[in-house]
Amino acid sequence: MPTRSARIGVLCSLLSPVKTFADVGCDHGYCTEYMLQNGLCERATVTDISADCLAKARALLQKYIARGVCMPLCTDGLRGVDPETDLVLIAGMGGMEIAHILTGEGGFVPKKFVLQPMRDAPALRQLLLSYGARIERDFTFRDGKFYDVIAGSRTGGTPPYSEAELVFGRENLRKRGEDFLSFLRAEIKKKEALLSRPLQERVRAGIEAEKRYLEEALSGEID
Repeated sequence: MPTRSARIGVLCSLLSPVKTFADVGCDHGYCTEYMLQNGLCERATVTDISADCLAKARALLQKYIARGVCMPLCTDGLRGVDPETDLVLIAGMGGMEIAHILTGEGGFVPKKFVLQPMRDAPALRQLLLSYGARIERDFTFRDGKFYDVIAGSRTGGTPPYSEAELVFGRENLRKRGEDFLSFLRAEIKKKEALLSRPLQERVRAGIEAEKRYLEEALSGEID
């Protein structure tokens, strides 16, 4: 596994052996390098809307490109990616941006997916559920800051999420991992800092309600 960062390590740990793999918004291409180095895929596609970012991936993956087992593609989202690709990784973008990639022109919900939204994870969860996708992993992890990751498959369906599960992630609420609990504590501190300032009563009431909701998640009162 590449020792690039803890975040890359978590993403790689969720990538399963497949014939075909695509890394959308690949940046340096570290996860694709991991897949190819370890024989976890026969062919890979790396895409990025930025030619400069794609050039970094080309440099890292040049021997695989030369062998014809890796195809770099400068494109927007999933345009040009085979909808029958076995596993697709989309990481490091906003949840709404990932949702747009999946539903916009050329988009599709992949056979298997690993999605790592930087924000707006609840909207992405809701979209996947509305498409009948099966969410198998859905948790928060820490690498300097906190990240959400959602992994699963196109079909199979998922038992309905509660409102709290949409907000926080089902696995987080059920398993209560330390990174998730640390995330909640950090968010509560942010709310406390806001509440220490002069605020309009309406704004204060909203922040206090958000803080109580976080505290209920931390104590296990909501699921």
